[in-house]
Amino acid sequence: MQAWLTVVGIGDDGFDGLTRPARRALFAATQVHGGERHLAMLPARVRAERRPWPKPFDVQAVLARRHQPTCVLASGDPMFYGVGVVLARCVQPDELRILPAPSSASLAAARLGWPLQEVEVVSLVARPLTALAAQLQPGTRLFVLSEDGHTPEAVARLLQDRGYGDSRMTVFEHLGGNAERRIANTARGWPRDCVVAALNLVALECIADPGAAAWPLCSGLPDEAYRHDGQITKRDVRAITLARLGPRPGELLWDVGAGSGSIGIEWVRAHPHCRAIAIEANEARQAMISHNRDALGAAALRLVEGAAPEALEGLPAPDAVFIGGGITAPGVLEACWSALRPGGRLVANAVTLEAELRVAQWRGLHGGRLTRISLMDAQPLGGFETWRAALPITLYDVVKP
Repeated sequence: MQAWLTVVGIGDDGFDGLTRPARRALFAATQVHGGERHLAMLPARVRAERRPWPKPFDVQAVLARRHQPTCVLASGDPMFYGVGVVLARCVQPDELRILPAPSSASLAAARLGWPLQEVEVVSLVARPLTALAAQLQPGTRLFVLSEDGHTPEAVARLLQDRGYGDSRMTVFEHLGGNAERRIANTARGWPRDCVVAALNLVALECIADPGAAAWPLCSGLPDEAYRHDGQITKRDVRAITLARLGPRPGELLWDVGAGSGSIGIEWVRAHPHCRAIAIEANEARQAMISHNRDALGAAALRLVEGAAPEALEGLPAPDAVFIGGGITAPGVLEACWSALRPGGRLVANAVTLEAELRVAQWRGLHGGRLTRISLMDAQPLGGFETWRAALPITLYDVVKP
């Protein structure tokens, strides 16, 4: 099958910066789809009908053109957070041709002399600002893809609030075009009400203030990293639980009876493409989950308000399930097991005798492992110290055939 759809990456230098193959594709097309700014860059001699993207954004008008010569204009590299990603999911590979221009990240790395493979990229386009929080680590270099001209000031405020006020910020406007400009300052020194061009990228060199919290990327964050009411899977048990759940890129976790949300949050922090759903019935704990999600940058955690098993209906099938609360509630284990994908992992932590009996019975039906976790911390006893034991945890884990 000959490719009927060509996605042309276009930079801020417009039509003049396009390669010959990209120009030929535009001259041969009968329709060109894209943003109004991109379409305005085309000269009159490109005679194709120009179709701006609808609002809300949708690609159905492009897909309706199947087997007719059609072009789509996209910023820079269409496969870098661009429309090319969306279209590649909708058509066969031999129907589609991608002609990329340099991405904004490539251009910014070239301007700064930064090795691109050593820079993390965070997109804030249609994503919450708190998605940046998980990437804040001392010495890290980041490229932030801005939502609009207000994003740099919002990033500066976030950095100050999180104890990274000395971080160096470089904002690039209109990269690759005649109007290219850079603005440099620290986050602390960034002027208030400073609005830059809507088309911008923020380069960050993260510098932590003395005493700033820099949470590690591994599982088992300190309990004080979370807002909780005592109903939290404690740090050491959490690390063991996450190891049994085994997060992998792109997988979805159900955190049932989520409490403070710590298991789902650390699942999401394990990899940028991990996703989690926290199911919690208690209103006060729902607020804690929302706070902890934003504070720790776990934007890929979704909160579902309600009690299992009713709240599980209609949710996408999980690759792993953690049951931290409600093990003994009728139908919870059954609903979780039924929804779990083949090869998925189910982990449940039991504290009470009733919950322990429930998972032991389930193990008799479906196999798996039972592990007793008993932890002791040294605590004062008069003028001395002694060992104080926490409540033992029975951890059950099983893989669905």
